Amino acid sequence: MNKNVLILSGSPRKNGNSETLCRQFELGAKDAGNHVELLSLRDQEIRYCTGCGACNTTHRCVQKDQMAEILDKMCGADVIVMATPVYFYTMDAQMKTLIDRTVPRYQEITGKDFYFILTAADTQQENLERTMVGFRGFTEECLEGAVEKGVLYATGVWNKGEVDTTSFMEQAYQMGHSV
Repeated sequence: MNKNVLILSGSPRKNGNSETLCRQFELGAKDAGNHVELLSLRDQEIRYCTGCGACNTTHRCVQKDQMAEILDKMCGADVIVMATPVYFYTMDAQMKTLIDRTVPRYQEITGKDFYFILTAADTQQENLERTMVGFRGFTEECLEGAVEKGVLYATGVWNKGEVDTTSFMEQAYQMGHSV
Protein backbone atom coordinates (compact mmCIF):
# COMPACT_ATOMS: atom_id res chain seq x y z
CA MET A 1 0.00 0.00 0.00
CA ASN A 2 1.35 3.42 -0.92
CA LYS A 3 1.61 5.74 2.04
CA ASN A 4 1.77 9.49 2.35
CA VAL A 5 5.11 10.23 4.06
CA LEU A 6 5.99 13.64 5.49
CA ILE A 7 9.61 14.24 6.44
CA LEU A 8 10.25 17.21 8.71
CA SER A 9 13.93 18.16 8.70
CA GLY A 10 14.98 20.38 11.58
CA SER A 11 18.47 20.90 10.20
CA PRO A 12 19.39 24.58 10.17
CA ARG A 13 22.18 23.76 7.68
CA LYS A 14 21.36 23.10 4.06
CA ASN A 15 22.63 19.59 3.33
CA GLY A 16 23.60 19.12 6.96
CA ASN A 17 24.02 15.61 8.34
CA SER A 18 20.43 15.15 9.51
CA GLU A 19 19.04 16.55 6.26
CA THR A 20 21.33 14.24 4.26
CA LEU A 21 19.85 11.29 6.14
CA CYS A 22 16.35 12.64 5.48
CA ARG A 23 17.12 12.54 1.76
CA GLN A 24 18.26 8.92 2.06
CA PHE A 25 15.05 8.05 3.92
CA GLU A 26 13.11 9.87 1.20
CA LEU A 27 14.86 7.89 -1.53
CA GLY A 28 14.12 4.58 0.20
CA ALA A 29 10.47 5.47 0.78
CA LYS A 30 10.01 6.58 -2.84
CA ASP A 31 11.72 3.45 -4.13
CA ALA A 32 9.17 1.46 -2.11
CA GLY A 33 6.34 3.26 -3.95
CA ASN A 34 5.29 5.84 -1.37
CA HIS A 35 4.43 9.50 -1.88
CA VAL A 36 7.03 11.52 0.00
CA GLU A 37 7.36 15.20 0.84
CA LEU A 38 10.41 16.58 2.61
CA LEU A 39 10.04 19.92 4.37
CA SER A 40 13.11 21.73 5.65
CA LEU A 41 11.94 23.72 8.65
CA ARG A 42 14.64 26.33 8.08
CA ASP A 43 12.84 27.29 4.85
CA GLN A 44 9.48 27.66 6.58
CA GLU A 45 8.24 30.68 8.47
CA ILE A 46 7.26 29.27 11.85
CA ARG A 47 7.04 31.76 14.69
CA TYR A 48 7.30 30.82 18.34
CA CYS A 49 4.13 30.00 20.25
CA THR A 50 3.11 33.00 22.33
CA GLY A 51 0.96 31.00 24.74
CA CYS A 52 -2.04 33.27 24.14
CA GLY A 53 -4.49 30.36 24.38
CA ALA A 54 -6.74 31.52 21.52
CA CYS A 55 -6.30 28.18 19.74
CA ASN A 56 -7.78 26.30 22.70
CA THR A 57 -11.26 27.28 21.54
CA THR A 58 -10.79 28.16 17.85
CA HIS A 59 -8.33 25.34 16.92
CA ARG A 60 -6.57 27.93 14.79
CA CYS A 61 -3.49 29.93 15.59
CA VAL A 62 -3.76 33.71 15.45
CA GLN A 63 -0.29 33.93 13.92
CA LYS A 64 -0.16 34.15 10.15
CA ASP A 65 2.79 32.05 9.07
CA GLN A 66 3.31 28.68 7.39
CA MET A 67 2.42 26.53 10.39
CA ALA A 68 -1.23 26.11 9.35
CA GLU A 69 -0.07 24.54 6.06
CA ILE A 70 2.35 22.27 7.87
CA LEU A 71 -0.38 21.15 10.27
CA ASP A 72 -2.58 20.28 7.28
CA LYS A 73 0.26 18.12 5.94
CA MET A 74 0.85 16.48 9.31
CA CYS A 75 -2.84 15.64 9.67
CA GLY A 76 -2.93 14.23 6.12
CA ALA A 77 0.21 12.09 6.42
CA ASP A 78 0.24 8.39 7.18
CA VAL A 79 3.87 8.53 8.26
CA ILE A 80 5.78 11.41 9.85
CA VAL A 81 9.56 11.54 10.07
CA MET A 82 11.08 14.02 12.50
CA ALA A 83 14.80 14.67 12.09
CA THR A 84 17.03 16.89 14.16
CA PRO A 85 20.64 17.54 14.93
CA VAL A 86 21.16 17.10 18.66
CA TYR A 87 22.30 20.25 20.44
CA PHE A 88 23.15 19.97 24.13
CA TYR A 89 21.32 16.62 24.25
CA THR A 90 18.00 17.81 22.96
CA MET A 91 16.28 18.61 19.67
CA ASP A 92 17.12 21.86 17.94
CA ALA A 93 15.01 25.02 18.21
CA GLN A 94 13.40 24.59 14.81
CA MET A 95 11.93 21.19 15.72
CA LYS A 96 10.85 22.25 19.20
CA THR A 97 9.12 25.32 17.77
CA LEU A 98 7.24 23.13 15.30
CA ILE A 99 6.08 20.80 18.07
CA ASP A 100 4.95 23.73 20.23
CA ARG A 101 2.94 25.14 17.34
CA THR A 102 0.93 21.93 16.83
CA VAL A 103 -1.29 22.91 19.78
CA PRO A 104 -4.27 24.11 17.70
CA ARG A 105 -4.68 20.72 15.99
CA TYR A 106 -2.53 18.16 17.79
CA GLN A 107 -5.64 16.12 18.60
CA GLU A 108 -6.11 15.63 14.84
CA ILE A 109 -2.63 14.13 14.38
CA THR A 110 -3.90 10.64 15.14
CA GLY A 111 -2.97 7.12 14.11
CA LYS A 112 0.38 8.08 12.57
CA ASP A 113 3.55 6.05 12.25
CA PHE A 114 6.62 7.99 13.40
CA TYR A 115 10.27 7.66 12.52
CA PHE A 116 13.04 9.73 14.08
CA ILE A 117 16.48 10.66 12.78
CA LEU A 118 18.97 12.13 15.23
CA THR A 119 22.51 13.24 14.42
CA ALA A 120 25.11 14.15 17.01
CA ALA A 121 28.80 14.63 17.58
CA ASP A 122 28.49 12.45 20.68
CA THR A 123 29.52 8.87 19.99
CA GLN A 124 27.34 7.28 22.70
CA GLN A 125 23.87 6.32 21.46
CA GLU A 126 22.49 6.12 24.99
CA ASN A 127 23.19 9.84 25.45
CA LEU A 128 20.76 10.60 22.61
CA GLU A 129 17.95 8.95 24.56
CA ARG A 130 17.59 12.31 26.30
CA THR A 131 16.50 13.77 22.97
CA MET A 132 14.05 10.94 22.42
CA VAL A 133 12.41 11.73 25.77
CA GLY A 134 11.21 15.00 24.23
CA PHE A 135 9.97 13.36 21.05
CA ARG A 136 8.25 10.58 22.97
CA GLY A 137 6.61 13.09 25.28
CA PHE A 138 5.03 14.59 22.18
CA THR A 139 4.09 11.39 20.36
CA GLU A 140 3.30 8.97 23.19
CA GLU A 141 1.67 11.37 25.62
CA CYS A 142 -0.06 13.83 23.29
CA LEU A 143 -0.90 12.09 20.01
CA GLU A 144 -3.57 9.41 19.97
CA GLY A 145 -2.54 6.22 18.21
CA ALA A 146 1.03 7.34 17.44
CA VAL A 147 3.34 4.38 16.76
CA GLU A 148 7.12 4.69 16.93
CA LYS A 149 8.38 2.64 13.98
CA GLY A 150 12.07 3.43 14.05
CA VAL A 151 14.86 5.62 15.40
CA LEU A 152 18.16 6.23 13.65
CA TYR A 153 20.86 7.39 16.04
CA ALA A 154 23.61 8.79 13.83
CA THR A 155 26.39 9.32 16.34
CA GLY A 156 29.90 10.66 15.87
CA VAL A 157 28.96 13.10 13.10
CA TRP A 158 29.45 16.78 13.72
CA ASN A 159 30.90 18.57 10.75
CA LYS A 160 28.77 18.93 7.66
CA GLY A 161 29.23 15.96 5.37
CA GLU A 162 30.66 13.59 7.97
CA VAL A 163 27.62 11.34 7.65
CA ASP A 164 28.19 10.81 3.91
CA THR A 165 30.65 7.93 4.28
CA THR A 166 29.00 6.14 7.20
CA SER A 167 26.69 3.15 7.44
CA PHE A 168 23.98 5.55 8.60
CA MET A 169 23.30 6.39 4.95
CA GLU A 170 22.23 2.82 4.19
CA GLN A 171 20.33 2.58 7.48
CA ALA A 172 18.32 5.70 6.57
CA TYR A 173 17.59 4.32 3.11
CA GLN A 174 16.46 0.96 4.53
CA MET A 175 14.30 2.63 7.17
CA GLY A 176 12.59 4.64 4.42
CA HIS A 177 12.23 1.56 2.22
CA SER A 178 10.54 -0.31 5.09
CA VAL A 179 7.69 2.20 5.28
